Amino acid sequence: MSSKYPRSVRRCLPLCALTLEAALILLFYFFTQYDASLEDQKGLVASYQVGQDLTVMAAIGFGFLTSSFRRHSWSSVAFSLFMLALGVQWAILLDGFLSQFPPGKVVITLFSIRLATTSALSVLISVDAVLGKVNLVQLVVMVLVEVTALGTVRMVISNIFNTDYHMNLMHIYVFAAYFGLSVAWCLPKPLPKGTEDKDQIATIPSLSAMLGALFLWMFWPSFNSALLRSPIERKNAVFNTYYAVAVSVVTAISGSPLAHPQGKISMSYMHNAVLAGGVAVGTSCHLIPSPWLAMVLGLVAGLISVGGAKYLPGCCNRVLGIPHSSVMGYNFSLLGLLGEIIYIVLVVRHTVWNGNGMIGFQVLLRIGEFSLATTIALTSGLLTGLLLNLKIWKAPHAAKYFDDQVFWKFPHLTVGF
Repeated sequence: MSSKYPRSVRRCLPLCALTLEAALILLFYFFTQYDASLEDQKGLVASYQVGQDLTVMAAIGFGFLTSSFRRHSWSSVAFSLFMLALGVQWAILLDGFLSQFPPGKVVITLFSIRLATTSALSVLISVDAVLGKVNLVQLVVMVLVEVTALGTVRMVISNIFNTDYHMNLMHIYVFAAYFGLSVAWCLPKPLPKGTEDKDQIATIPSLSAMLGALFLWMFWPSFNSALLRSPIERKNAVFNTYYAVAVSVVTAISGSPLAHPQGKISMSYMHNAVLAGGVAVGTSCHLIPSPWLAMVLGLVAGLISVGGAKYLPGCCNRVLGIPHSSVMGYNFSLLGLLGEIIYIVLVVRHTVWNGNGMIGFQVLLRIGEFSLATTIALTSGLLTGLLLNLKIWKAPHAAKYFDDQVFWKFPHLTVGF
């Protein structure tokens, strides 16, 4: 029987991906060079360890966190690794080009690699809303557009609002969430009759997703402190993030039975609720003066995440076509919004205590940053969704949504493929 694999995977993917990789190699050849400065060896090792933590978060954490689909776990893990590898390469070049006026050689440092990894993390957050409904060629397009849009947001916010790297990084939560939700809104929404069970979670893939959540839980303090320059701020960020994620775990486990109809603990609630505290304190983790405040934020974030996992999936499934098990989009959007509000409150508190009368100006700046990031995320997400709907990408047929057999070789299940 002839193969029923989509032509986009059999023909377009090798041509598209290898051509793009060749172009990236040429760009690296002509426009990049390594940092030749003599950096302190101790500082170099510490910088590498932070970058290593970010890579583990991205490759293992987010890769396995999206693997809870019953018949799409292979694709979720492998496609996430593919997007991470491609996104980091493009982000290094893009950040270098945007930060140099006039343009010249892009100097590659460990810090620039960390910055590029955080840009690729944005794609891994937003893609949770569309995994299972797109092929790898469409994901290539999504990576290029989203990394470019995020790099543009960082440059514009940095130039207009004089924002540091950390604050630019913390906008990643709302940016990635709203970008992914906008793309999902443009894609075909209902599943064909008889295939609705494909987007449900299964026991073994759900356990793999929990493994990803555990890796993210362990390394989230490194993520929140990755781009902070001051040692004191990095220390505060690490401490406050640990307190917040610890409380969110307790809240997730104890609050899940309250949200479940039979009073049982739901693994789907656990996947993201255990991370809720880290997302909520991310923006203000270096400003929180006391551990009790970080713990309160972890408690509130955990309750919001559990409540959102119970009540929002049905709405998002009807309006945006997002599967019930894909909760990262609306979870990160709510918690990112909470984090922005807490940051504004702490900035106002700091301004009042220092006798500075420009409270309204500081609030307007923070609201302006958030509004700009959200607007660009929604706009670029809608444009990306419309672009992915073009027939040139040979998108999977709706009957093949959330199905690993469309893309992978299963020796024991070769009939019809």
